[in-house]
Amino acid sequence: MNTQSIKAVLSAAAIAASFGFAAGAAAQGAAFPTKNMVMIVPYTPAGSADAMSRAIATRLGTALGRNIVVDNRPGASGMIGTEMVAKADPDGHTLLGHTSSYPATAAVRAKLPFDPARSIIPVGMTARAPMLFAIHPSVPAKNIKELVTLVKRDPKKYFLNYGSSGTGGNNHFSGALFASAAGIKMQHIPYKGISLAVTALASGEVEIVIASSSALLPQRDSGRIRILGVTSAEKSPLFPDLPTVASQGVPGYEYELWWGTFAPAGMSQERIGYLYSLINKIVTSADMKKFLDTQGAEPWLLPMAQLPELLPKEIERYKKAAQLAGIEPQ
Repeated sequence: MNTQSIKAVLSAAAIAASFGFAAGAAAQGAAFPTKNMVMIVPYTPAGSADAMSRAIATRLGTALGRNIVVDNRPGASGMIGTEMVAKADPDGHTLLGHTSSYPATAAVRAKLPFDPARSIIPVGMTARAPMLFAIHPSVPAKNIKELVTLVKRDPKKYFLNYGSSGTGGNNHFSGALFASAAGIKMQHIPYKGISLAVTALASGEVEIVIASSSALLPQRDSGRIRILGVTSAEKSPLFPDLPTVASQGVPGYEYELWWGTFAPAGMSQERIGYLYSLINKIVTSADMKKFLDTQGAEPWLLPMAQLPELLPKEIERYKKAAQLAGIEPQ
């Protein structure tokens, strides 16, 4: 988010304060938290969702004067941990570290034991970033155009597998949408977490993984994978040396990630506002900026008024993307 956008968010917060919001938030702060807290991460350790959630949990715990335990509860492409939070007491002591994988997965689930759009609510956004397109070095392509040409010229020899963190997640969607935009066929191979998919890429078990930089860069630096581009619509200042996938012969292709902190629906507006203000301070701090630089991401703030509609809009957007990519409801 640019400086003007951040200033706009902070200005909105100042206006809310002038109507008594700050006083209500301060009162909530005095009575909260009353015990140690937990941050559920519905994915395996070592992925970007885990790293972002731990960064927020550590700093939020310091601000609140309480320990926040990060509890990884992977399974069902993030739905097991999400359901735990959706059914938790909405008193603010149970939070959820999530990513844009969630609305993507929810969009292709035919049935869930909770309302994916309304059972959890964002209390603060953290960051956003493009994904990176990585291949195994055994694939004889130095760029996306060469990759697509190989597959189209000899689809039997180069019938490529792409790994993901699970059916319906960001890695699945980004791969399916790439295949659709490029006019080629690829085989989706789901794993129980992105770290497992990246390990499979490094070993040559799959040929492609589209994932966050935090998941891929360690393997790139060890020479076990090759990165061909970024998935943003335009070149990213985070990765100035990498061209976009779209500019390499796949026009119109783009995909970006986001991360945020969520809570069970039903929490009071005062408590939401209190957590929102603390998280925004953390996200805009110099310390957090340094961390986000290491993750290849940039701060992302949303005005508080936009938080309730984030998930409904995102889930609907991914439903349309699923139809385009041919991802059937699971």
